[in-house]
Amino acid sequence: MFNLKEGAELVSLARHAIETLMFNMPLSLEHYKKFTQKHGVYVTLKKNGKLRGQMGVLETKDELYHAVIKAARDAAFKDRRFSQLAKEELESVEIEVAVVFKPRLLRAPRPEEYFKEIHVGIDGISIRAGVYNAILLPDKNMTYGWDAERLLRYLCSSAGLTVDSWKGMGHAIHVFQCQMFAERNSKVIELI
Repeated sequence: MFNLKEGAELVSLARHAIETLMFNMPLSLEHYKKFTQKHGVYVTLKKNGKLRGQMGVLETKDELYHAVIKAARDAAFKDRRFSQLAKEELESVEIEVAVVFKPRLLRAPRPEEYFKEIHVGIDGISIRAGVYNAILLPDKNMTYGWDAERLLRYLCSSAGLTVDSWKGMGHAIHVFQCQMFAERNSKVIELI
């Protein structure tokens, strides 16, 4: 687990990664090389409280500081749902970094047994079926007030699958915990 100071450093690294690519500046990593752990990470960009980009990985073999750099740059410049982040937007964007711990593949003899394995508001959930995939971070899944079945249906829809795809074969559903840090009003706070 990370303390708030370390979380602030990870958020700072994400912003630094975006700025250096955007302004064609050298990436200074000396301060961040201490983050050598191997954790998945998601970086979320929000503008006026609305999603502006999100990318990341559930698991990685890369050191955390490398994973944050890649996720931040991908969220800013490669999320196909949005145009690339423009220079004039950078100051108004708030950055969130979610460090993923203990992703676990759900296995159950019957699909309804997944419900016992998903702790709404605590677990993040991901689904992957071939090239289709989607993720809900824990803070998002508790926002809606949905139960596990509704979350799975929404997740399938977000991935471009039919809403009941979670009941069938040929997919992987993972649950995970994460620690989330976010910029809010020029400060970094811990969300979860």
